[in-house]
Amino acid sequence: MSTDVDWLLAGMGRVWAPVATPLGLALALAVTGHALLRKRDVAACIGWIGLAWLAPTWGALIYFMFGINRVERRARRLTRARRDRKRTAHLPVYEIADHLAPLERAVREITNRLAEGETAVTVFRNGDEAYPAMLAAIDGARASVGLSTYIMRDDAVGRRFVEALAAARVRGVEVRVLIDGIGSGYFPAIVRRLRRAGVPVDLFMHSALPWRMPFLNLRNHKKLLVLDGTVGFAGGVNISAANVLADDPPAPVSDTHFRFEGPLVAQLTDDFARDWSFTTDEDLHGEAWFPELRGKGSAAARVITSGPDQDFEKIQFVLLEAIACAQSSIKLMTPYFLPSEEIVTSLALAAVRGVKVDVIVPSRSDHRFVDLAMRAHIAPLLERGVRFWSGPPPFNHSKLFVVDREWCLVGSANWDTRSLRLNFELNVEVHSTELAAELGAIMKARQQTRLRLRNLTARTLPVRLRDAGIRLLLPYI
Repeated sequence: MSTDVDWLLAGMGRVWAPVATPLGLALALAVTGHALLRKRDVAACIGWIGLAWLAPTWGALIYFMFGINRVERRARRLTRARRDRKRTAHLPVYEIADHLAPLERAVREITNRLAEGETAVTVFRNGDEAYPAMLAAIDGARASVGLSTYIMRDDAVGRRFVEALAAARVRGVEVRVLIDGIGSGYFPAIVRRLRRAGVPVDLFMHSALPWRMPFLNLRNHKKLLVLDGTVGFAGGVNISAANVLADDPPAPVSDTHFRFEGPLVAQLTDDFARDWSFTTDEDLHGEAWFPELRGKGSAAARVITSGPDQDFEKIQFVLLEAIACAQSSIKLMTPYFLPSEEIVTSLALAAVRGVKVDVIVPSRSDHRFVDLAMRAHIAPLLERGVRFWSGPPPFNHSKLFVVDREWCLVGSANWDTRSLRLNFELNVEVHSTELAAELGAIMKARQQTRLRLRNLTARTLPVRLRDAGIRLLLPYI
């Protein structure tokens, strides 16, 4: 029997060999041509081409699974198809009259959005402050509620949101909930709970089909709640009991969230509508979602989105432009600091020209590999005078950025490659000295321990090699 099997396998090999060689050559050539035309990053292009020629069949299959950006094509079709959102006509275009005017013009061109004046901003610390305000806003909604979140746990907090959303649905409010297809688990229990309560909910790019596997890396990391088209919440807070510090959870997460009122909310709602349409093909429109808006505050604000679609790297471009325009100070706080070499160089040059640059990270994040990789990533910044600080527990998940005590950027994007290149993210740019002062105080309170260059050089050689090796995984951790 064994002899018959060996003979059969040998025969199959003789038949397949003449086919495999030209097929592998054709596949390698196809991958090479596609990568040359589509991949802007030289290192990524070289890597994919090398893989295709080293392992033509398997390399081409992996490229088909993970290397082709199908999201961009679909997003462009949906953007062309969805109806235009009209801007409230009576509101003036906000202009910046100082040294940050070039930054305002650049962000306008990058985002194709206007900075909306007369916007009110309120800051919330942790779920302790954010959740009651969000739930009260859902309870007060009369026309529409749109919720998009990366994580929504089926715990006490998640169930309170389900109850509020279901009650809004019962009283006739248009409710839509969008949860990332990976962030809450592959088959999240909270989705089943929402559906049993009659709440329209969908998972963002979720499929077990093999040809959808490239979407595993492309996640919707936004935390966005819009109500009646007049009130919006955005920032870093997911929906989880871990964010309620007063309850002393086993793995507490500190964070910062924001409430917006005024003309900016149209941009927030438009982004939710775009993601909902991307996922479900349903177009949200009309007065329930896009009413006429009036001024509510004194700040100017603008939504900045980024993702592997038509918004590719827009948040990173804004970060680079803001760093380049800084004249006196840059203060940033992030749970994970693994940005691109372009951002590292830009921050180093800012420090060289005399800008005071402070970076605040947690003493320990919730991803050990990120902490280790960061230590192999920041030496050039320390050498140029950038000051690194670590904050005390609990783990702080806030993403805050202030330039020259006037220009602020808040939202969902971390300072790492995953957020700035792979994820769908939403940040809000705010011109406000008041908000800048409030965020500056939050960050200053976290500046507990300064990390110096000698701390890095004191590591043993095996530890430095380990950290440097983990850093090679920078696009995926």
